[in-house]
Amino acid sequence: MEVAEIKVSYSNNNVERIKVTNSQILYNLVVKQWDLDLIEFQEEVKIVLLNRANIVLGIYEMSKGGTSGTVVDIKIILGIALKCNASNIVITHNHPSGALEPSEPDKLITKKLKEACRILDLNLLDHLIITRQGYYSFSDNCIL
Repeated sequence: MEVAEIKVSYSNNNVERIKVTNSQILYNLVVKQWDLDLIEFQEEVKIVLLNRANIVLGIYEMSKGGTSGTVVDIKIILGIALKCNASNIVITHNHPSGALEPSEPDKLITKKLKEACRILDLNLLDHLIITRQGYYSFSDNCIL
């Protein structure tokens, strides 16, 4: 009987060292990762992975969904963060409707992810909802 081999790798070829100190820097960074023609069409989730000094290690494109939702799998988020040796993470997603207020499911997944991160000694620094016009920061609004 054969068992599948599991490989874990880490590589940081990030030439530009971007330090995140506030939500505006995060927004400016992640909005560049979206196709602005699709930002009002299809919901997507991306994870920003940072080291302990809040230097960006990279951005992981987690999921693409439909016009009103997409999958946010906490196990995948945590697995990616651990594989990248991240200490801090930020979850970002767009609202195709253009609404910047978080929905109840947005609040629930943030709460669950924060608790899961705490158990693994990771920090969930923020959850950004982005649109073409701006962003909403859970951290800035004291609901993280």
